[in-house]
Amino acid sequence: VVTGIEPAGEDGSGKIVFYPNPMNDLIKMQFFLPQEGEVLITLYDINGRELAQKKDLLSMGKHSYQMEGISRGTYIVTVTSNKFHLSGTLISSGSLNKMTRIVYEEISLKDKTDDVKGTTAVVEMQYNAGERLKLTAFSGNYSTVITDVPTTGKVITFNFIPCTDGDGNNYPIVQIGTQTWMAENLKATKFNDGTSIDNITDATAWAALYTPAYCIYDNNSSYKDVYGVLYNWFAVQTGKLCPSGWHVFTDDDWKTLEKNIPGDFDANKLKETGTTHWPAPNSSSTNETGFTALPGGHRTNLGSFLALGSNGQFWSSTEYSYTNAWNRGITFEFSEVLRKNNSKICGYSVRCLKD
Repeated sequence: VVTGIEPAGEDGSGKIVFYPNPMNDLIKMQFFLPQEGEVLITLYDINGRELAQKKDLLSMGKHSYQMEGISRGTYIVTVTSNKFHLSGTLISSGSLNKMTRIVYEEISLKDKTDDVKGTTAVVEMQYNAGERLKLTAFSGNYSTVITDVPTTGKVITFNFIPCTDGDGNNYPIVQIGTQTWMAENLKATKFNDGTSIDNITDATAWAALYTPAYCIYDNNSSYKDVYGVLYNWFAVQTGKLCPSGWHVFTDDDWKTLEKNIPGDFDANKLKETGTTHWPAPNSSSTNETGFTALPGGHRTNLGSFLALGSNGQFWSSTEYSYTNAWNRGITFEFSEVLRKNNSKICGYSVRCLKD
């Protein structure tokens, strides 16, 4: 039964689908939500007595739940929001003496809107006390990174913020103190107004250039998705390199980042853990910020490529002199972040910060 303004089924049927029905120990139910919003799911016995209830903030799309701990009998399930009402009947042949539970299972998104938080599934995993977890949540094209060392059960809330470059690439974001950063290197080949950036592959041409340009390390396109692309500072200077509403960090922005991180600031709190991209053993890296710095290498002011896999250089938007600008360097051999001013012709990685 469906009442309300809009049909609650993807095909207009507006049904709650149960399987298996009749159930024994466990049953799954699916329904289609035509619009994001707060949804109340309630399980009643045949006499109308409420047995279990769950309230979630859901996105538009297909949603799936599991129910367990239901003893023998016939039951009614309702799914209600301010826009619609669904109801369905399930039959249980079980004889379980367990707590009745309604657990979210999965989501299939349809035209997800900005800043809508989907409820996550329950995921079981091995965890040892004191380990830091890097959690990435996805909402349509958007993703958010949170790191945490849990000591008790807790609810973690993810905020989804659009971060889309001129090419249409979407980037994960991470909140570090008072700042919101991109959690990957920029890989845009267009400015945020859609204008193409020149891709300069020739070393001599790169060294002679004083206009905006980018390149991929060693002119090898396979590096782009992992490490992003390298930009000269003239591309940074345009103010159009980052997604709309974002900017290349200033020298002072980075100093704020350092203050935002508890304890002594060092590069290990920014570096990706493991040895997939950094040299072994990389045992000091914690990535506790979720920044996930990668050793994307750089291009020198003479046009040569250096240091992929051993260091990452990141432009700031702050000019040092007519020829040089401030940047930050993260390397495999030093625990500190290096603050340097180098030639604007150099090709470095870029991380964007939300305005």
